[in-house]
Amino acid sequence: MEVSGYVRHMKRRALWISGVVLLAGAVALLTVGSTRRSAGDPKYETVKAERGRIVARVTASGTLSALVTVQVGTQVSGRIQNLYVDFNSPVRKGQILAKIDPQFFRAEVEQAKANLAAAQGNLAKAKAQAVDAHRQFERAKVLGQKDQLIAQADLDTADANAQAADAQVKAMEGAVAQAQASLYQADVNLGYTTIASSIDGVVISRNVDVGQTVAASLQAPTLFTIAQDLRKMQVDTNVSEADVGKLRDGMPTSFTVDAFPGETFKGVIRQIRNAPQSVQNVVTYDAVIDVDNSDLKLRPGMTANVTFTFAQKDDALKFPNAALRFRPPSAIAASAPRPERDRRIVWVLRDGQPKPIAIRTGISDGSVTEVAEGDLHEGDALITEAVGAPGTNVPPAFRRPL
Repeated sequence: MEVSGYVRHMKRRALWISGVVLLAGAVALLTVGSTRRSAGDPKYETVKAERGRIVARVTASGTLSALVTVQVGTQVSGRIQNLYVDFNSPVRKGQILAKIDPQFFRAEVEQAKANLAAAQGNLAKAKAQAVDAHRQFERAKVLGQKDQLIAQADLDTADANAQAADAQVKAMEGAVAQAQASLYQADVNLGYTTIASSIDGVVISRNVDVGQTVAASLQAPTLFTIAQDLRKMQVDTNVSEADVGKLRDGMPTSFTVDAFPGETFKGVIRQIRNAPQSVQNVVTYDAVIDVDNSDLKLRPGMTANVTFTFAQKDDALKFPNAALRFRPPSAIAASAPRPERDRRIVWVLRDGQPKPIAIRTGISDGSVTEVAEGDLHEGDALITEAVGAPGTNVPPAFRRPL
C-alpha cells in the first residue's frame, strides 16, 4: 500500500510539473508575440539623393508661319478673267497674279471723260457770259456817269449780272474739278482690275478660279496668300501665365513637329508679347520664336511642340520629387521642426530611424528637384512611403502637391 501510494503521488507531481511548464511556455509565447507587435517598426520605402545633371524646362505648343505673310485681295468687284499663278508659285514684287474683267471699268473711264468734256464746255460758256456781263456793266456805268442817261436801278442790275456771271464761272470750274476727280477714280478702279504681288515670295494659297465673281463690299476679299521667305520662319507659342516669367528674349529653344518624328529643330525667342490671350479663363502669352528653315523642311501651319530650357546644372545634388510628398505618421510628425517660408521638410532614414531635414530647394524638372541648401548629402536615403504604420497610407489624391 505504501508503494502504490508513493507511485500515485509521484504521478500527480509529474502532471503538476508538466502543467506548470506548459503554462510558462504559453505565457512566454504570448509575451514574445506581444513584444514583437509593440516593438515592430513600419517598413520605409526610400530613394537616394545623388549628384547629376538637372534641366528645368517649360513646354508649350505653337504654330509655324512665315515671318511676313501678305494677303492679296481686290478693292473692286468683278469676274476673274485670268489667273497667272498657282499654289507654290514663286512671285516677284509687282508681278501680275490675276486679272478682273475690265470692260465695265473701261466704260466708267469713258463716261468720266465725257463728263469732264461737258464740264469744260460749260466752263467756257460761263466765262464768255461773264465777259459779256462785265462789258454791259461797263457801258451802263459810263452812261450813268454822263448826265445819268440810265436809271440807277438799271446800273445796279448790270452790276449784279456781272457778279453772277463771275460766280457761275467759279461753279463751272468746280464742276470741271469734280469731273477730273471722277475720271481719276475711274482710272484707279480700272487699274485695280490688275492684281499684282506687293512682295517677293511664294504663293501659299489661292482662293479663286477663272470665271469666279468676287465682290468687294465692306472689306476686300482675299484672293492669294503670299509668304515672303520660307527660309526664315517663326513659331507663335501659347505660354501659360505661370511659366511666362521664366522666359526671356534671346533664350534658345527646341521643338519637334509630327511630320519629322525623332528630329529636333532649334530656335531663339525673339519676343514675348504683352498681349494676353484668354480662352475659358486660361491666360496665355505669345512667345515668338525665330526659326532657320534653310532646308525648307518646315511648312506654314505645322504644329510645333516647343521646349524652353530656362535653367540647368551639371553637378547638382538632386532627389526624386516623391520624397517631398511623404507625410509621416502623426506621432513622428510631431517631432518635425517648423520650416521657414522658403524651406521644405524631407524625411531621411538615418540609423534606421526617420529624421526630418529642412532644405531649400532649387530648380526642378518635374520629376527630380535640386537641393540648394540643407543638411542633405549624396547617398542619403529619403523616405517616400511608410508601410505598416497607421496614418501613413494617404491616397495620392489627398497628398499635398509640390
